[in-house]
Amino acid sequence: MAAARPTALHVLAEAHGVRPTADTPPDTLVAVLAAMDVDASTEESAAHALEQLRRRQQTRLLPRCLVQRHGHPLSVDVPNPAELWVELEGGGTRTVSVPFPRAVGGGRSLPADLPLGYHTLCVRLGAEAATAAPLIVAPDRLHGPEERGWGYLAQLYSVLSERSWGMGDLGDLAELVQWAAGRLGAAFVQVNPLHAGLPAAPGGHSDPSPYRPSSRRFADPLYLRVENVPEFAYLDPAARERVARTAAKGAGLRDAVLRHDALIDRDAVWALKREALELLHTVPRGPGREAAYAAYRLREGERLEGFAVWNALAEVHGTDWRRWPAGLRDPGSAAVTRAARELAPRVEFHRWLAWLTDEQIAAAQTLARDSGMPIGVIHDLAVGCHPEGADAWALQAVLASGISVGAPPDAFNAHGQDWGLPPWRPDSLAATGYAAYADLLRGALRNAGALRVDHVMGLFRLWWVPEGRRPTEGVYVHYDHEAMLGVLALEAHRAAAFVIGEDLGTVEPGVREELAARGILGTSVLWFERDYEADGGAVPLPADRWRADCVATLTTHDLPSTAARLSGEHVELRHRLGLLDRPLAEEQAEDETETEEWLGELAREGLLEPTSPYGEGPAFDPADQGSELVALHRYLARTPARLVGVWLPDTVGDPRPQNLPGTSTEYPNWRLPLADSEGHPMTLEALAGSPGPAHLAEVLNREL
Repeated sequence: MAAARPTALHVLAEAHGVRPTADTPPDTLVAVLAAMDVDASTEESAAHALEQLRRRQQTRLLPRCLVQRHGHPLSVDVPNPAELWVELEGGGTRTVSVPFPRAVGGGRSLPADLPLGYHTLCVRLGAEAATAAPLIVAPDRLHGPEERGWGYLAQLYSVLSERSWGMGDLGDLAELVQWAAGRLGAAFVQVNPLHAGLPAAPGGHSDPSPYRPSSRRFADPLYLRVENVPEFAYLDPAARERVARTAAKGAGLRDAVLRHDALIDRDAVWALKREALELLHTVPRGPGREAAYAAYRLREGERLEGFAVWNALAEVHGTDWRRWPAGLRDPGSAAVTRAARELAPRVEFHRWLAWLTDEQIAAAQTLARDSGMPIGVIHDLAVGCHPEGADAWALQAVLASGISVGAPPDAFNAHGQDWGLPPWRPDSLAATGYAAYADLLRGALRNAGALRVDHVMGLFRLWWVPEGRRPTEGVYVHYDHEAMLGVLALEAHRAAAFVIGEDLGTVEPGVREELAARGILGTSVLWFERDYEADGGAVPLPADRWRADCVATLTTHDLPSTAARLSGEHVELRHRLGLLDRPLAEEQAEDETETEEWLGELAREGLLEPTSPYGEGPAFDPADQGSELVALHRYLARTPARLVGVWLPDTVGDPRPQNLPGTSTEYPNWRLPLADSEGHPMTLEALAGSPGPAHLAEVLNREL
């Protein structure tokens, strides 16, 4: 039988990058198109919208946006009589000549030597007004780390020192990078996203996840080390006494966490820091500091102003801007301008906090490099922002309203996932020359040796779930990955940084190859690296067959620690919380088989004495040179991976995961301090004095 003719709705969806399947509900397509301001509510309206789209495509002289790889010509289909020129970002123009002999069908080739940058391509046909489109010239390929090296993967909030106010802060990061570089020879420290979190609603608690931020553009002042603010030294005696009392309360929060009496409480920490920072804000700044602040404000411009205004408005009206008075929901409205004037002191306070946070992040990176780290701090970019937060308010024009990012059903989650994050609109990004996306990357890369991009497949496609629908009723929406990768490469190049793409999970064919071709490193976790074409099924992938363009690790923030993996504790934990889909015995048997396979691979490599049956080998001891932990890291060093990432809690045998996917209130996600093998919290000072990190560093320095 002949295939059914596609409906106007399906053709329209495909034209906008939406890839429906036979199971995609029509209502999903209607909702997704509506989020792009396309009315497809009836077959007639869909047909009308499709006809309008075709007319625009036929009459448009230029695409909405063009992306060219430096060193490669780019063909532009324009009539031969047309004038074509490029207005360069740095000033000046380049004329694009008509080819000779003239081609019958027209068309021009943009020069391959156009400078890197954000330019404008212009065309004029006869007496008509000129038409323009953004032209982005991006590096063909990024340069990765110059040498192989290793470093720590750390959740900064969990790394408390004896000076912390209840959670790890940027002062602790500065200490961590100096110790890791100067004493241990680490090349980098990768941290969790430091994005600004959504403030707690009155009487409630803020979301502790660093992957659901209010803003990805600005960092969270929660991480400030109050004592490191320069104005701290100039407090008058009365204010200094008040800050000292506040600091004592912060020490109490820290001590409660370290005694195992409490979890990390971000809201309590911020209440104390805000009180102290309010006092510091009253201290006059010297002329040099004032000039630095003015330069920061000039550099950050309107985005900083919008962020500060949102924070001031949230203090009055609550965090969910969608419930604010109607006039305040539009950041460009006259009502917002009036409110910003009325709240000027609070707006100024939040601008100042953003500056202080940026200063301390920059200081940590400077210390890392000055201490000998060739890379320094690797920052993490979350896949999206909280729908109630500052970015969602400021970027409404380029974010899809009424849509959430998620994941379709897979072997790990039969019901799919809804992450509650609004996605970029591919049409609006292109129409605006990817300006908001570029600005986000520019901020994330400014003080970074490298940038980890969470769920890097989202630069190719995202699973859109309409509001009120189950994740199973979502649909993939595709992005212009040439543009998304091009802007990422351009901003990383300008920041002299490289990029790591988190490419675990379901990946479209060709994605990893494309990332590698662009010089973007992937992430390879040992337990997932298996040879699925080998005789006997998916066996451990031999070390020499791993890819080179990656960061190789044993675990991540979403996976069990190595101690829990080797002991099987992670299965028992999921069983206690009711997260297993099969009987405990079946899950344990499968887990033990997988662990035995990897221990067997280590034995074949001569890295570990054979143990049989499972569990009778040497006890897990980070300080034991013959332990499984050391053998596993030696195995990572034998792969061709450019970088080896060491989960910081693994160096002291911490058995607990920082985040347990599939839980919310059942497990204290993102609220646990670093702990030893018995689960006893420990400070950064205790970590530095324990033998595990030094032993493992010695091994990695020798083998890499």
